[in-house]
Parts: sequence; C-alpha cells; structure tokens
Amino acid sequence: MCHNFESGYSCPVEATIAVIGGKWKCVILFHLCDGKKRFSQLQRFLPSITQRMLTLQLRELEADGVITRTVYPEVPPRVEYALTDFGESLRPILFLMRDWGQEYREAVATTKARQATHVN
Repeated sequence: MCHNFESGYSCPVEATIAVIGGKWKCVILFHLCDGKKRFSQLQRFLPSITQRMLTLQLRELEADGVITRTVYPEVPPRVEYALTDFGESLRPILFLMRDWGQEYREAVATTKARQATHVN
C-alpha cells in the first residue's frame, strides 16, 4: 500500500501527517471549518499556544496550500485566515477526529468512574 512517490513521501499517510500533524495544526484547521478567523480569534481558541508557534503553524499550513492568509489594507491591518478549497477536503477527516475524540473522552470518563466505584 505504501510506495515511493515522486513527492518524496513513501506513503500517503506520511504525506497527510506532514501537512496536518503535530499538536496544533488539526485544531487550527478544525476552528477554520466554521469560517475565516482573525489571528486573535485563533489565539482565544488555543489559549496555551504561543504567538510564535501559532504564526509558525499558520505559515506552514499556508505553504502547504490548505489555508489562505488575506491582509486587508486597513490601519491597523486586518489579517484573516480561511480554508482553501483543498483545505476544505480535510473537513470530513477533522470531523471524524472530533467524533473519535469525544467518544474517547466519554470512554475514559466511564472507565475512571467505574474504577472509582470499585475502589471505594
């Protein structure tokens, strides 16, 4: 299933992880599924990310062609980020990740509750 590709990735999953992998990229993309966001809005959604890391992640996502950065000629300049058409193709993956994460959180909570009742 995994073969050498001209892109330099030996496997399609490797290519996907190269674009959306890491702690923040999927979360950024997930928030952009609701529509374009300003930098400050993304910071509010991700309170534990540093400004430098958010900037870096946004630049990488833009370079990979999954988001756009639009600068409006205002004072102060307004910058908005949005999914590209290609980035929109990640929507089903992101929603599946959200659903799986919710199921996982519920399963962990159930397991912990069960363990707590057996301990007492």
